[in-house]
Amino acid sequence: MSVAEQANLTARDVVDYFLASVDEESGDNVSNLKLQKLLYYAQGFHLALYEKPLFDDAIQAWQHGPVVPDLYHLFKRYGAGAIPPPENFDKSRYTSEVTSLLDEVFEVYGQFSALKLRSMTHDEPPWSQTTLNSSIPNGLMREYFKTLVVNGTE
Repeated sequence: MSVAEQANLTARDVVDYFLASVDEESGDNVSNLKLQKLLYYAQGFHLALYEKPLFDDAIQAWQHGPVVPDLYHLFKRYGAGAIPPPENFDKSRYTSEVTSLLDEVFEVYGQFSALKLRSMTHDEPPWSQTTLNSSIPNGLMREYFKTLVVNGTE
C-alpha cells in the first residue's frame, strides 16, 4: 500500500502510533506538550516529502508552540505527566512509508524534552510567522520542512 493508497489517518492515529512507540521500561514518557510537537514534526516532514498532509486536523500556533486543539483538550487531564499507550494498537493500519517516517520523527525528536521541543518550534518559521491561535498553513510547513529535508541529505 503506497502513501496515496493509505487509509486516511487522523492526528489521533499518529498520536496512538507515537504513544505505542514509547519504551516505558527505560523510563521514557510522552506528555501532552511533547506529543503536540511530535505531531507537528510528523506533519511537517510528511508535507515536505509527499506534498500532502499526513492528517487533516489543523495545527494551531499556541503560546507554547504548535498544537492540535482537539487532542490537547483530550489529553490535558494528564497535565505534564505521561500519557499512557493506547490499548489494542494495530500497527497494520499504517503504510511502510508512514511507519518509517513516524519512527524517524520519534527517534530524532522524541529524545528531546517537551520544553526543548517547545523552544525549537518557537525558532521555526511555521510557528513564528503564524498569528497566535491561528492555524499554521500547510504550505508554510511544507516549504520550511523541505529546507530541512534538503539540508539533511547534503
